[in-house]
Amino acid sequence: MAGPAFRAAAVRVRTPATSANLGPGFDALGLALGLYDDVVVRVADCGLHVDIAGEGADTLSRDERHLVVRSLRTTFDLLGGQPRGLEVVCANRIPHGRGLGSSSAAICAGIMAARAVTIGGPERLDDTAMLELATEIEGHPDNVAACLLGGFTLAWTESGAARAIRMDPAPSVVPVVFVPAKPVLTETARGLLPRTVPHVDAAVNAGRAALLVEALTRRPELLLAATEDRLHQEYREPAMPESVALVNRLRADGVPAVISGAGPTVLALAEDATADKVAAVAGAGWAANRLTMDASGACVLPLASAGTDASGAAVQ
Repeated sequence: MAGPAFRAAAVRVRTPATSANLGPGFDALGLALGLYDDVVVRVADCGLHVDIAGEGADTLSRDERHLVVRSLRTTFDLLGGQPRGLEVVCANRIPHGRGLGSSSAAICAGIMAARAVTIGGPERLDDTAMLELATEIEGHPDNVAACLLGGFTLAWTESGAARAIRMDPAPSVVPVVFVPAKPVLTETARGLLPRTVPHVDAAVNAGRAALLVEALTRRPELLLAATEDRLHQEYREPAMPESVALVNRLRADGVPAVISGAGPTVLALAEDATADKVAAVAGAGWAANRLTMDASGACVLPLASAGTDASGAAVQ
């Protein structure tokens, strides 16, 4: 069987940051945020060239170990074969190791770019298959679902396959992220979780997760109650005591706040009128950013447009 054909032109993919769990929705709920990585991929005559700007420029591999490259390779194999060479340019803005879905953004960028640069790629790998592949690479569907679909997502696995639905968050909710200087490895944060939890805690989380769907989409006044968690945040305190303390301080002031993903970033779901005041709460040692919600998810964009450099990666 003949291998796939590839487009000569480069493709540009933009992927949003994501916040998973949102308190009680452990490994199920996700939110796409208006903070983006851009990846430009071009099929070359031979070899592999990787260029990185922004987050991770001094630490990430520029070879086959790079997560975008690994995701490209996995997707090309699924589509029928590898190109002779690749040029990959990454403009990274999502902080690494902070619980904002940087790995999911890289995975989804690689998958979507491979599909876009392969002639007939969208027919061979539809959106459902992209979610399943991204989940296989990432290990769980919560971040990749939000990254691919945008908005507020609920993800699960059924008969071994990843599934997700997308909802629109209430427009009055403003995400504010507090990013600390030091990262925490996801493996470290997950390693602190107990194998079993009290039945009463599981029951509380089930109720709060169900309430969160209503609160985040239609009744934001319920967000403080809806974001209560008993399954993971307090167990992770030894790895991120300052983050848990900030969550508790914000919640004591009536602000719905949670650990973003595996941490250590703190996410507050503020009101438009108070978001700037909330962002000023943390003080020194935190990078506080008022963000928008991302509604579109990962997408292929025109290579040359306003605000881009010669590679097609967005410039700020």
